[in-house]
Amino acid sequence: MAKIPKLIRWIIWTGLIFLVLFTIMRLALFIMSDQQSYGLSKLGGAFFLGLRYDLRMISWLLILVLILGSIPALHPFLSKRGKKLWMMVLGVAVVFVIFFFSIDFAHYAYLAQRLNASVLNYLEDAGISMSMVWQSYPVIRIVLGVLLLSALLIYIIYRNHRWVSKQTYTGTKRSRIISFIVCFLACGFFIFGQFSQYPLRWSDAFALGSDYKAGLALNPFESFFSTLKFRHSSYDAKKVKELSPIIGSHFNFQPSVNPLSFVRVEEPKPGALTSNPNVVLVICESFSAYKSSMFGNPLNTTPFFDSMCRQGIFFDRCFTPTYGTARGVWATITGTPDVEPTKTASRNPAAVDQHSIINNFTGYEKFYFLGGSTSWANIRGVLTNNIDNLHLYEQEDYKAPKIDVWGISDKNLFLEANKVLAQQQKPFFAIIQTADNHRPYTIPDEDLKEFNRVSAPLDSLRKYGFESDAEMNAFRYTDFGYKKFMEAARQEKYFNNTVFVFIGDHGIPGEASALFPHSWTAQRLTTMHVPLLIYSPGLLAPKRVHTISSQTDVLPTIAGLCDIKYTNSTLGKDLLDSATKGFAFVYDPDNSMVGVVKGDYLFRKQLRAKKEELVSIVNNDPVPNDAEHAAIQHEMSVLTDALFETAKYMLLNNKKAGK
Repeated sequence: MAKIPKLIRWIIWTGLIFLVLFTIMRLALFIMSDQQSYGLSKLGGAFFLGLRYDLRMISWLLILVLILGSIPALHPFLSKRGKKLWMMVLGVAVVFVIFFFSIDFAHYAYLAQRLNASVLNYLEDAGISMSMVWQSYPVIRIVLGVLLLSALLIYIIYRNHRWVSKQTYTGTKRSRIISFIVCFLACGFFIFGQFSQYPLRWSDAFALGSDYKAGLALNPFESFFSTLKFRHSSYDAKKVKELSPIIGSHFNFQPSVNPLSFVRVEEPKPGALTSNPNVVLVICESFSAYKSSMFGNPLNTTPFFDSMCRQGIFFDRCFTPTYGTARGVWATITGTPDVEPTKTASRNPAAVDQHSIINNFTGYEKFYFLGGSTSWANIRGVLTNNIDNLHLYEQEDYKAPKIDVWGISDKNLFLEANKVLAQQQKPFFAIIQTADNHRPYTIPDEDLKEFNRVSAPLDSLRKYGFESDAEMNAFRYTDFGYKKFMEAARQEKYFNNTVFVFIGDHGIPGEASALFPHSWTAQRLTTMHVPLLIYSPGLLAPKRVHTISSQTDVLPTIAGLCDIKYTNSTLGKDLLDSATKGFAFVYDPDNSMVGVVKGDYLFRKQLRAKKEELVSIVNNDPVPNDAEHAAIQHEMSVLTDALFETAKYMLLNNKKAGK
């Protein structure tokens, strides 16, 4: 040891301090996530891969200290100025690392995903985002914890420097050079990450077989900086042209002479409602299917909505194209999956002009009700720019009081909307967007006499998809809001000639293995599986439909049901048309995954590594490696490419008529 230079010794010890910190943080994430289907014994590969990712990040810092610290004027043991400099640099690094981990933990608690570049979207709605954080998390305690832990680590690094400085060095110039080269090569190897032609990549984590294992292996620096450089969207017109016949065959139309035109005019079909029915479309915040009563969850969180589903047309295999409210609203209104890599399409000025089937409801009044503000994610621009003569109601337009960052309560939102709709003399198309099923899980005091909070054992909560009683009760409160809305609407004249449509904006990641095959949890289908209900007891016969459907199908289905001639130029299908083929495109921008749910399978493709997987969504059996399933995988791969490339094109080329 005496022949190893003090600088190298200090670098080794500093690296070990950071490695212990990173490892403790990974263990803390494992404890926080509480995945019941995994144990430490099954996660050895994830922890080992995580060790390699951690060594990569730490080695970038160490190699900087090695190279610059070898300069005499900057040497931490030969120069007082150098010592002060490196104490300052490492102090800043410690604060940065712990701060980054704290943000990562909050991000994981909120979205069950490691920190990635999409978090920058929240900076564009900084006021709303900060209010939600302040109301949902103990911010002051988190900041104090970051400062205290940072102070402790800085002290340990300082004491380590003093300890190394008191040691003797008996090496020669030759041993110093050899030590430098060995340390440099070791750091270089850890940065490269593996014995292979190619370096260790962020996407390698997804070879572990589940998104949870991948998330556990990654650290926030690897996931954030790897996704940061993929924040810009584009499309390849040549690919779109080549794949347009695939789109035509799956959407039952022949592409025109121009293969970049996907416009088709749909005529009214026999059996449609000819009474000019009103439409109320409810976009339900975080309405995750596996947490609800309709799919057998024993916690019975949505008994009223379950009763509505038994009286309406209920699609039990509906998926949102991706995760996130802004993306869900976009897909519902435009019919195009939001495939922006990290930003949302609503925030892209080049994509703000979009055709919507809502405008084909001529002679209808158009309404949009939101309990908070539509300035969030530039939704106001999307709505007012693309829906003709829209009556937009926001927080300041209601008499009900604001309860938290998301505005008025969902119950009051429904009641306020009902008052407006009851006054209408013309047919109307109204959208109501809820928000209460969301942190900070506020339930108004005014409702506590009628709405009773309940409690469940923690093991039952986690087994059936909830992290706390507060989350479960917020989910139950959404059901309470639906009940109060229907009770009020039934008293009004418009009710009997109204089609009510309910669709989740997205699901929620979580443990669903007690209710669905394990792939729904491991491949995060829970984030996209939502209920879709068409409810009009006086006009429609009830039935439960197992056809795989998508959020993009909502408007074409409503238009077809309401006897509307409409122009469809995107990726939606009329689910009540007997010729419709059932499938759903899915996109995970945070993990760079695209895929299709079709038949009994989920197909996914990792965009960077080009790795593909085919998993069963009906059982836990592995997919056989035979010619039949190879053909299924190939077909779904081609369809995935066609949908993804076409969606990228449509985001920028689905302009309103005349544009």
